[in-house]
Amino acid sequence: MTAPVVELRGVDKHYRGARTAVHALRSVDLVVEPGALVAVHGRSGSGKTTLLNIIGGLDRADGGSVIVCERELRAAADAELTELRRTDLAFVFQGFGLLPMLSAAENIEVPLRLLGQDGATRRTRARELLELVGLTGRASHRPNELSGGEQQRVAIARALAGSPRLLIADEPTGQLDSRTGADIMALIHRIVAERGVAAVVATHDLSIIEVADHAVELSDGRVVGEIAV
Repeated sequence: MTAPVVELRGVDKHYRGARTAVHALRSVDLVVEPGALVAVHGRSGSGKTTLLNIIGGLDRADGGSVIVCERELRAAADAELTELRRTDLAFVFQGFGLLPMLSAAENIEVPLRLLGQDGATRRTRARELLELVGLTGRASHRPNELSGGEQQRVAIARALAGSPRLLIADEPTGQLDSRTGADIMALIHRIVAERGVAAVVATHDLSIIEVADHAVELSDGRVVGEIAV
């Protein structure tokens, strides 16, 4: 039996405020199986970003168990977390995060440079990923020459450059109109289905979680229910 890519049990996270502790997550359970797209829905301040940061090893839980790609992250050393993010995890954000002076293809090559791959291998991989996201003809264009939807497609392609096991997306459609946002979610769903990549997507928009395999509602740091998809 294949192990889950993500398994959270009783996860707590709090931050020390000026007078009292702020509880960002309270006893959160979440399981993400290989090849599944899981949507986390909730209003601003519900704990979605904190949850993604803990899954991605960018923050540490204060309680519970956080197992990602068969690693217990609460006990992991910083170097182990860095290696996990480099090899098994990929991130997509609302703000795209593309380097403005690089072309679409060059942006996709950035993580491959960090992995030490040679130029020919990087270029071949960038072409493959641009085809995957439907931007073959935009390889030489810089971010300011691309629409918002095209920039997010490049960001998704860049995230997939290192063949990760888990894609973590925080409000990936937040800067896009509803139709373009639906197209981006459909693309993520297709990548999950075709490539076997697991994905956790945080969103405040109920209309775009229809493509998810599983969806949960987060409120005040708690999972308060599942959403029919």
